[in-house]
Amino acid sequence: MSQPRVTTARDGHVFLIGLNRADKYNAFDRQMLRELAEAYTAYDEDSEAWCAVLFAHGDHFTAGLDLADVGPAVAGGEDLFGAGIDPLGLIGPARSKPLVQAVQGHCLTIGMELAMAADIVVAAADTRFGQIEVARGIMPFGGATIRFADQCGWGNAMRYLLTGDRFDAPEALRIGLVQEVAPDRDTAVARATAIATTIARQAPLAVQASLRNARVARANGPAAAVEAMMSEARQLMVSEDAMEGMQSFLERRDADFKGR
Repeated sequence: MSQPRVTTARDGHVFLIGLNRADKYNAFDRQMLRELAEAYTAYDEDSEAWCAVLFAHGDHFTAGLDLADVGPAVAGGEDLFGAGIDPLGLIGPARSKPLVQAVQGHCLTIGMELAMAADIVVAAADTRFGQIEVARGIMPFGGATIRFADQCGWGNAMRYLLTGDRFDAPEALRIGLVQEVAPDRDTAVARATAIATTIARQAPLAVQASLRNARVARANGPAAAVEAMMSEARQLMVSEDAMEGMQSFLERRDADFKGR
């Protein structure tokens, strides 16, 4: 049996997912894609996991896809992720809980697309991004053509999507691909984990409802989000966590949420 390509662990309510093919710059082969989908599914199904951190072992987040292994599978129509949660958020059931991503070193192709599918991204200062598929004679097929312009603006997206040029962490921050730049890899992972820990201290049902409604607004527009908003808000108002939130406010203490 080969070494696991993806590691998982839970620290309290924070679920940690680590890319674990550092000797190959964390390039994604089919095994790694399947294991990442399995990790996202395990996170989504763990009732005690309220926020996740996606990070990478080693010096690089990912050099992209291992095309020698993945290319023929894509050309042949193979299902790369199986029946679980698609980490790219394109097919099948969506991840229902938030995810923070930390990146460093090379963050190419699928690495950028995973960042676009994440909710918050922290980049180490040495990160070099690239949506370089056009330089290999192919096109992005993990979400960049769908999300890049939406998140970063048309001109910024086309500047890098159509040229295949690489760019650094300050540029990623400028265009809105990442939300923070940290000095190094360890600090980036620590900051991502700190953000996830803060999210996991909040009422999980409220966090999930907020994420869900924001996604409705993004996908279907403000009117659809408004239509869905009040029914969600009413359900939250009568939850145990809402009562705990009010009681903790009155008693001037931290809330102890249970996800009920």
